[in-house]
Amino acid sequence: MGIPALQSFEAPNRSGRNFAVYTIVALWATKSGLGYDGCISAQGCDATVRQSPRRRHPSVAPSRELVADLVMANRIIFIKNIVDGYGHISARHNGDPNLYLMSRLCAPGLVTAKDIDTYDLDSNSLRQLGRPYSERFIHGEIYKVRKDVNSIIHCHTPHLIPFGVSETPLLPIYQMTSFLGGGVPVFEIREHAGMSDLLVRDPKLGKALAASLSDRPLVLMRGHGATVVGSSIREAVYRSIYAAENAWLQMEAMRLGKVTYLAPEEAQLGLHINNTSTDRPWAIWSHEVHTRTK
Repeated sequence: MGIPALQSFEAPNRSGRNFAVYTIVALWATKSGLGYDGCISAQGCDATVRQSPRRRHPSVAPSRELVADLVMANRIIFIKNIVDGYGHISARHNGDPNLYLMSRLCAPGLVTAKDIDTYDLDSNSLRQLGRPYSERFIHGEIYKVRKDVNSIIHCHTPHLIPFGVSETPLLPIYQMTSFLGGGVPVFEIREHAGMSDLLVRDPKLGKALAASLSDRPLVLMRGHGATVVGSSIREAVYRSIYAAENAWLQMEAMRLGKVTYLAPEEAQLGLHINNTSTDRPWAIWSHEVHTRTK
């Protein structure tokens, strides 16, 4: 069952009057029916379609490859324990930089192509496929200020949490995480919302988080999780997985005694390898997903 299943994705032509049907890759239709109805009922996606007079369609459809990669990325970060039932990944629309793609409210491990919605940078759903993630403002506000970012992951990865609540900084411990060189900021939501539920539910907090991220590849969120960005879906996935690995390795090394981290020069020299070798791990992670969903 690892052969991709085909689904239809409706989008209008540029005139906004005539609709064309774009065939996109859903990646797989398992025996449980995930490839056809979005998600098994009551196990992840909110499949309720909200009809609204404000419902709009993007003027240009995203590429089949972008949607396929976004669906696969959801599955990868689930099997690699970056997300569980919570968390989300988005991608900037490759036909309109002022839009982004992200699933409707759904457990990442259950996302299919039919769940991929389109949002403007104010994080309004255009297609209104169902309930959106409450923290979608993380994505829209970062895309507004980081033109170099084309994919964003928000996660609650356990190994990253300790570095957001302690005075110990997350530092690059091996060459796979040269992108951590230069430091990892920590977002303190109390400075912007006082006592809260720690969730980034509105544009104000989204902007504050984007400011804390600044030009870095990720930001830790005290008592919450982390937000990771990349120039592509594959780079964001790579960074999320290896940042979590680095966190675990760093905690293990600290138990043994003094740790020697990458020097700034080493981290800088290693960036090229980090940034240009994401296809190799993506291939094996994708294979693992297909193997598990047969």
